[in-house]
Amino acid sequence: PRRRRGGERMLPAAAATDQAYGADQITVLEGLEPVRKRPGMYIGSTGPKGLHHLVWEVVDNAVDEAMAGHCSHVEVVLSTVQFEGGPRDLVTVRDNGRGIPTGLHPKTGKPALETVLTVLHAGGKFGGDSSG
Repeated sequence: PRRRRGGERMLPAAAATDQAYGADQITVLEGLEPVRKRPGMYIGSTGPKGLHHLVWEVVDNAVDEAMAGHCSHVEVVLSTVQFEGGPRDLVTVRDNGRGIPTGLHPKTGKPALETVLTVLHAGGKFGGDSSG
């Protein structure tokens, strides 16, 4: 790329296309499809930073249970385990809190555990008497 006097880079002009960009080019993904197609949009990255974010969320949930008085023990274990394909680093998070309810959810008609793990924006932190 060329440079202007102030040192700014000049980007080459994009090639013009005859194709119009309109509302019909907007894709709407339903359910978990957007997470499967672009997981980095939800966890920030699909690399080590994304993994760190996921681990932090699980640890944060356990600590929230303790802070709310619903558990007295939180354990985080970092380990390396031998598998058939070679060693794997693992993170295990345990607490003695309430866990995820397993009864049928009134809106989905499915077990609450399945709802929490498969429906976007489903969880106990969005309101209700027992949200933490």
